[in-house]
Amino acid sequence: MYANKFGRLMFGLYSRRTAAVCGVVHRATGRSGFSWTAVCKQRTLLLQRSACLETQQQSSACHVSTRSASQTTVDPDEVRRFQSLASKWWDEQGEFAALHAMNDLRVPFIRDNLLNVHRTRHPGKPLGGLRILDVGCGGGLLTEPLGRLGANVLGIDPVEDSIGTAQLHTSKDPDLGNRVSYCACTLEELSAGEEGGEEEQGEGQFDAVVASEVVEHLADLETFAFCCGHVLKPGGSLFITTINKTNLSYALGIVVAEQLLRIVPSGTHDWEKFISPEELERLLESNGFSVQSVQGMLYNPVSGAWSWTNSTSINYALHAVKVRDDHHTEQADES
Repeated sequence: MYANKFGRLMFGLYSRRTAAVCGVVHRATGRSGFSWTAVCKQRTLLLQRSACLETQQQSSACHVSTRSASQTTVDPDEVRRFQSLASKWWDEQGEFAALHAMNDLRVPFIRDNLLNVHRTRHPGKPLGGLRILDVGCGGGLLTEPLGRLGANVLGIDPVEDSIGTAQLHTSKDPDLGNRVSYCACTLEELSAGEEGGEEEQGEGQFDAVVASEVVEHLADLETFAFCCGHVLKPGGSLFITTINKTNLSYALGIVVAEQLLRIVPSGTHDWEKFISPEELERLLESNGFSVQSVQGMLYNPVSGAWSWTNSTSINYALHAVKVRDDHHTEQADES
C-alpha cells in the first residue's frame, strides 16, 4: 500500500511543472515526518551556490572551454564510496537493482545506434568486430551484455575491488573469455597509453565509448570529453546516460530515491555534479563531437522498470559521434 501511494506521488510530481515541485510535495507530505519545507530551503541554497560558482567560473581566466585536459576525472570521495559497495554489484535486489533494470533500455540503445553507424552484419553477434570501452564499468553490469552481443569490450574503473568483482563474475561465463577484459585504471591513464598492456590503448583504438551513470560522479567533465575523443576512432560513437540538473531530478533522484525509498544508498549523488542535456551537448561539441540523439528515461520504483519518455527532466540517454577528420578538412577548406 505504502509503495503504491509513493508510486502515484512520484508520477504526479513528474507530470507537473518543475516550478511547482516544492509546493506540490509539501502538500503531499507522507507519514514519515520528513520536512519537505527543509528540502525546498536546501534546494534554494544549492541553486544560490550553483549561481555563484557559475559567476566565478565566467569571470575566471581558466574558463572550462580552455581548461587543460591534463586534470583527473577521479573524485576521491566517489572512489571511497564505491569501494565500500564493490562486492554488491551483482546483487540484483540490492543497491544496484536500478542499474540491472536499466540494461533493458541502455543495451538496445547502444546496439541499435551502433548498427545504424556500422552497416556490417554478424548473424547472432550483431556487434561482432567492434571494440567498445566501458568507462566506469563497476562490476561489469553493462560490459558483459555488450560482450554477449559480439563486441570486444574493455571495462575500466579506478576502484580495484570493483574490477576484481567484474573479473570474477565474467570468468564464470566461458563465452566471454575472449571478448571481455578489465583494467583498474582511469580514462586519462588509458588515453595517455599508460595502461596499454600488449598493445597501445591510446589514440583512436575504439569504435565506441560507453559511460553509463558515470559523468555525475566525475571530478572534471572537460578532461572526460577530451579523453573520450582521443581514444575513439574518427566516426566513433559516445554513449552517455546520466541525470539532468533540475528541480525535479533533485526531488526524485535524491530526496525520494536516496532518503525516502532507499532505492540507492544515501549520498550516492551530488546535485551539483548533475548536468543538463544542453550543457553536455555544448561540452561535447567543443571537444569534436556531434550529438545525434537525446532521449528521456523514467524509472518506476513500484515495478522496478525503466521506460523511455519524451521528457529529459530526470534521466536521459545521449548518443554522440566523433567528427571525422575529413569533416574538419572540409570545414577548413570552406573557411
